[in-house]
Amino acid sequence: MSRELVIGLDIGTTSVKACVFNIQGNLIAEAEEMNAFHYPQQGWVEQDPAAIERSAVLAIREAVRRAEIGKNELISLGFSAAMHSLAIVDEQGKPLSPALIWADGRSSDQADWVSESKGREIYARTGTPVHPMTPFLKLLWMKETRYEPFLHAAYLMSIKEYLIYCWFGERMIDYSMASATGLFNPTTLSWDEELLQMTGISEDQLSTIVPPTTILSGIKKDIAEQMGLQEDIPFAIGAADGQLANLGIGAILPGEVAVSVGTSGAIRQLTSHIQVSENQETFCYSFTKDTAIIGGPTNNGGIALQWLKDLLNDQGSFEAFLKAAGHVEPGSEGLLFLPYINGERAPIWNQRAKGNFYGIAVTHQKEHFIRAVLEGITFNLYQIGKALEKIAGEPKKIYVNGGLSRSSEWLQMMADVFEAEIYISENHHSAAWGAAWTALVATGKVDSFEEIKRNIPMGTPIIPNPENSKRYKLIYDNYEKLVKKIVELF
Repeated sequence: MSRELVIGLDIGTTSVKACVFNIQGNLIAEAEEMNAFHYPQQGWVEQDPAAIERSAVLAIREAVRRAEIGKNELISLGFSAAMHSLAIVDEQGKPLSPALIWADGRSSDQADWVSESKGREIYARTGTPVHPMTPFLKLLWMKETRYEPFLHAAYLMSIKEYLIYCWFGERMIDYSMASATGLFNPTTLSWDEELLQMTGISEDQLSTIVPPTTILSGIKKDIAEQMGLQEDIPFAIGAADGQLANLGIGAILPGEVAVSVGTSGAIRQLTSHIQVSENQETFCYSFTKDTAIIGGPTNNGGIALQWLKDLLNDQGSFEAFLKAAGHVEPGSEGLLFLPYINGERAPIWNQRAKGNFYGIAVTHQKEHFIRAVLEGITFNLYQIGKALEKIAGEPKKIYVNGGLSRSSEWLQMMADVFEAEIYISENHHSAAWGAAWTALVATGKVDSFEEIKRNIPMGTPIIPNPENSKRYKLIYDNYEKLVKKIVELF
């Protein structure tokens, strides 16, 4: 009997994943290709868009092979991608620059003066905080420093747009990826003319803005052959990974919050209209014509744990490393960690922020530091969640996804700190499933985004431990006080 399959391509920061699903949301096969990072100077973080394009082709090819997809079994493919990358390309689509990714902080000076002069006005208009992560600030840096590739730019693209241009010869960007540039007006669903003038670029250097259900067809023959696909397979342009992670885990109704933690992290909620916070603590990015997502991103998720593991020269598995935290009581015996080792976005929006251990004692061992880092990541998410709550109200249901959601120690910590039941999907690839579902909506195979709730295999909820929650309330108060003191020193 012929199967009905769909592929979600998740173009992340650390890797590219191609996931094959059936239409009930069950994972049939997956393939992953890792992405390299380059750090030419302190605070600069770059990736090679051409290498990521090759990784995407290889990931799709391997997923197709592992799933043993037969003729006429594949319905469509949808894109998910990390936000805030920016590359300069020529008219033929050849990269003139590396891709500057979200973690790149070279435009910190530009962020400072924009924040002081008209930051509040720009934030209110775009829903995008003024921060070095955004292409808007990166372009200001390029203009002011006369960055050589910028002077010869034909087009300005995210890595996702670059892939689409390579494969289809089309320059298109969906609402959510456009929103993340900081150059987009979500009210008019168009590029903001004043911000284009500030950066010195023209609208024809940017891609055409389209809905997430836009179909891309006619993939180049040689690319299709390399992927092991038929040329007539429809691709849906999809959206950014944040919006699609919420969709893929089912956090799509009012009061439903999604927490994602991979290399970085975020806490998000879908809304029917643009909402910004008074103190620029959260973002608000478009998804469809009628919906947007509000939330806050952190630079420091799994990257902080990987840093500690490398620092301690721990040669064991990541799973065993995290399990060590379970041998320590909540609070890590007085050890607190501020997880700003990679600068920070929400809630403090300061790329110059640095990580801190506070309360180190001679009795602290390796497992105390592991638990303290896990708790620091979780407290930071909780602090962002409190800012989100001011706008969207108290969460009714919390869903968790991302690589860290495979840790039972961390899931229990989340339940205890947030003092709420935590819901997880048996499928850990929520952004990829959201991209795949968008492709099903785009092709008319399913009727709506909301219908996905019947097609997510859910695991058993994690229940908070009342005693731990009580302790964490007191510990978090100390954490928040420490943040307020330390922030003044950055």
